[in-house]
Amino acid sequence: MKKLLACAAALAILAPASNASAARDYVWAAGSSTVFPFSTRVAENFSKKTGRKSPKIESLGTGGGFKLFCGGVGDAYPDIANASRPMKKSEFDACAAKGVKDILELKVGFDGIVIAADKGAPDYALKVEHLYLALAANVLRYGQFVPNPYDSWDDINKALPKSRILVYGPPPTSGTRDAFIELGIEAGARKFPIAEQLHASDEKAFKSKVDPLRKSGWIDAGENDNAIVQTLTKTPGALGVFGWSFLEENMDEVKGMPVNGVKPSVVTISDGSYPLSRSLYIYVKKANMGVTLGLREYVAEFVSDAATGRGGYLQGRGLIPLPTSQHAATKAAVLKPVAMARPAH
Repeated sequence: MKKLLACAAALAILAPASNASAARDYVWAAGSSTVFPFSTRVAENFSKKTGRKSPKIESLGTGGGFKLFCGGVGDAYPDIANASRPMKKSEFDACAAKGVKDILELKVGFDGIVIAADKGAPDYALKVEHLYLALAANVLRYGQFVPNPYDSWDDINKALPKSRILVYGPPPTSGTRDAFIELGIEAGARKFPIAEQLHASDEKAFKSKVDPLRKSGWIDAGENDNAIVQTLTKTPGALGVFGWSFLEENMDEVKGMPVNGVKPSVVTISDGSYPLSRSLYIYVKKANMGVTLGLREYVAEFVSDAATGRGGYLQGRGLIPLPTSQHAATKAAVLKPVAMARPAH
């Protein structure tokens, strides 16, 4: 009997600890390498202001972040997915299949995808059609899609430098790559009537013909955009594809090329005149807002005037702020969160 009472007492002591399975005591965000430095800076400020543990921020690429975010509910999965493109319908459905519902979509700023080279490189007067012809695995030639035959930029247009086509860029998991394909490669292909007609009649077939990047000439350089910057300084004739913030931080070493006659800048990216402009997002599990310690405060810090407002500390890191009305709408969405609708694409 004494043994039974002793066991019962022990179980009573242990039960609260095991049943509590306390929520994680830190915020976890994963995803875009472009959003990573902004998210990290917000984490630093959040920790200083609140005294809480600094959030865990992982750079996995937008696709990798969504995959982990949508893996399930609970402490084993991130609270936030950082993204340099909108969530896709297929990703939303993958989330729903694992019980991840009521997702809050927050636009936090703008970024541009730049085509950069070493400061000493010649200037490239690039157009989106040049990007398509240089980097797609299959290109239109005499009315047919054929394996890419071009080796040098001047093979595409005599006004371009006589340099071999060698471009370092992000891997398939990266939102930067997804956006570059949409805004550069696909937009370039659609300058050709045959491709535009295919896009209008069968978008899936269009993407299967246009989207794959060539194996030679394009080099996947990982999720570390700073590594691409360093590669350009050591590889004469090479170009690199990465986010605006990394160009802005390294203008003493590399330079950005104009696209369609427009140079990347804060002004041209925010007003959309630079062709490779895009929006940046964070996606938050609404159900975690009152569960993960500090999540609500971290998200509030991210969308605050001090962080993402005009003149905020993230602007100093290269984030291009939203117009005042859009920024106000993002802040309001945190105060009264409304789950996003299923994406159309």
